[in-house]
Amino acid sequence: MPISALPSPYGIGTLGAAAREFVDFLASAGQSCWQMLPVCPTSFGDSPYQSFSSYAGNPYFIDLEDLAAEGLLRAEEFRDLDWGEDPRRVDYGRLYTIRYPVLRKACDRLLAAEPPEFLRFCEEHRDWLEDYALFMALKERHGGVSWFRWPEGERLRRGAALDAARAELAGETAFWRAAQYLFFRQWRKLKAYANGKGVSIIGDLPIYVSGDSADVWSHPEQFQLDGEGRPTEVAGCPPDGFSADGQLWGNPLFDWERMRADGYRWWLRRIAFQFRIYDTLRIDHFRGFDAYYAIPYGEDTARNGRWRPGPGIEFFETVNRTLGRKDIIAEDLGFLTDSVRALLDRTGYPGMKVLEFAFDSRDTGGGYLPHCYTPHCVAYTGTHDNDTIQGWMKNAPPEDVAFATAYLRLSAGEGYHWGMMRSAWASAADLAVMQFQDLLGLGSEARMNVPSTLGGNNWRWRTLPGTYDGELARRLRREMEIYQRLPC
Repeated sequence: MPISALPSPYGIGTLGAAAREFVDFLASAGQSCWQMLPVCPTSFGDSPYQSFSSYAGNPYFIDLEDLAAEGLLRAEEFRDLDWGEDPRRVDYGRLYTIRYPVLRKACDRLLAAEPPEFLRFCEEHRDWLEDYALFMALKERHGGVSWFRWPEGERLRRGAALDAARAELAGETAFWRAAQYLFFRQWRKLKAYANGKGVSIIGDLPIYVSGDSADVWSHPEQFQLDGEGRPTEVAGCPPDGFSADGQLWGNPLFDWERMRADGYRWWLRRIAFQFRIYDTLRIDHFRGFDAYYAIPYGEDTARNGRWRPGPGIEFFETVNRTLGRKDIIAEDLGFLTDSVRALLDRTGYPGMKVLEFAFDSRDTGGGYLPHCYTPHCVAYTGTHDNDTIQGWMKNAPPEDVAFATAYLRLSAGEGYHWGMMRSAWASAADLAVMQFQDLLGLGSEARMNVPSTLGGNNWRWRTLPGTYDGELARRLRREMEIYQRLPC
């Protein structure tokens, strides 16, 4: 359940009352985990996997009612604004226009009498917060364009140019620091509330970062860039049965040799930070640590890429040696090889089993049928990149649907979604994670994302007030009792 999909009258889900009510629902339904999409700020395209920062929190998720309760906002400053016509969809364009002016009012009041906690926050997070705040202030100065198009001094981080920008944009950088303080203050309260109810938080770490991000701008030496700061090759996936052109993600690639030489410090800092905010971490595109697909910069498709070796087991051994053994889920989907499977086995991390893949005639040998599961895995019916169960049953090839119906003994009477979810709960998988859209039995209109596409309804789905009610909680809890999945 993404934070963005929670109900609220202010255009997008937040860290406030609706999130706490969702935690209450999970606890009453016998659930032990809440997995969410990345909570970082979204950039153009609205994907949480393309963010201006892999450290910062999304300012849109700051709850306005909680700010009003603290005296940082007045009701008339936000309650009567037009937050959009459809409560089932996030209108990111509207949010960009009206949300930031409201947040600026709250931040102005905070900065007028800076509490000691704010100053401590800024000092504690200085290693990423200062670069992020300056990056966002400069981006605003230049009309939102990518940092690749900034003047040379700012683009290449010349000392004099950055000193001048810090002086000229001091007010703006203060705003971006204050917004992050408000986000993480509310985040800590929500996480403590969830943990207190016996619910742990599973976060999601994209392997790559956006090219137009504070991460790449502030640490260009960690990436495969040319002398002007532009990528030489970019990330993606090769053509397969799902996409004839492959997937052109466009993210800059890591300079793994450079990272290895300094002991992977950039990555260690990134992972350590994630475990300060999450209990468990799903690492996206795990296979990229074994070998990654590199596409020449400027290509229109992913057809002309090639595989290059990743850091392999040495990387994860360094993580364990430096940070200790962490609770990590490996997103081991996509084009898998024996070397990827061997790497997963050596790390000891549980991989993912997606039930919709089990019945896809284009995918063979993935071991996604439930009778093949071992305990050390995480079962999903689908992920944010899949159709909902009901949508899949309607849109998948008829022979695939027939196979799923026969194998799972599905019945339209109770709803195909319950039958498919039940097979995941009945499996040997140590953990089973369902999309909330599937608990509601929604169709393709509730799909979160269609890979390799931009715009449309991607990342926009939201649930309505009252959907996580007592009746649904009781039914879900009964399933947990039957399959002995109630938390201890």
